Amino acid sequence: MRLPFACATLVVIAFNADAQTSDTVFVEVGSRVIDGSVFRPHAARVRVYRGDSLTAEWVNELTLGDSAGRRVMRWVTTGVRVALVPNRPLTVLRQTYDAVTLAPLGYWSTSSNGAFTQLAFDGTAVRGTRRVAGDTVVRRVDNLMPRLGFIAGASDLVPVAAGLKAGMVLVAPVWGPNMAAPDDRVFVVMRDTLVTVEGTPVRAQKVEERRREDRSLTANWYLLTESPYMVYGEVPLPDGRIQRMTEVAEPIRR
Repeated sequence: MRLPFACATLVVIAFNADAQTSDTVFVEVGSRVIDGSVFRPHAARVRVYRGDSLTAEWVNELTLGDSAGRRVMRWVTTGVRVALVPNRPLTVLRQTYDAVTLAPLGYWSTSSNGAFTQLAFDGTAVRGTRRVAGDTVVRRVDNLMPRLGFIAGASDLVPVAAGLKAGMVLVAPVWGPNMAAPDDRVFVVMRDTLVTVEGTPVRAQKVEERRREDRSLTANWYLLTESPYMVYGEVPLPDGRIQRMTEVAEPIRR
């Protein structure tokens, strides 16, 4: 199955932050504006902090392959136990995307608490099974979405695949397994800035992500066009605190 390509709409608007023009680009999954071939095989360790406390950690690994003649990227995310939260369930997440369009093809999450989600995508149809923690019932998933979305947990891939052009405003649909339909997000690519990642200063492109509906801030990302691509993130929490994430490249596991 091949997804149809959608043409992006280009609109020029004022970009107040730098008093210069910027490009607002509206994309759907399959747009030629998105080129996932910029991502190369790599591994990276992500650490999540609330305040100065390390609360979660995992390792991302990307490999490239072929599925029925289609180029695909396979992401494996493996949870790592941290001392501060010893009872936190550990999850292994396997995701398959089209290597160029970033269209989701497969999503398989298993947790040490017994929960799992296994989904397959066929156009806008999402089918599979899931079981929540503490339940013995396996429930079927059969959802026909009005449009396809980029996976919410990997939304930072979208502006990188669009080229990280300073001044660009990118509007793209984002979807997660607990969402009935995609949600439009607005990514604003700011100027490059210096950010400290695990004690090391790194120059990266700051990208602001907001929900289009209410303009609420979803995250600030600090991104590169090379491994590990996302080096730092800030996510606002409902209680007003900021959750920080760092990502550092490490050798690919064999």
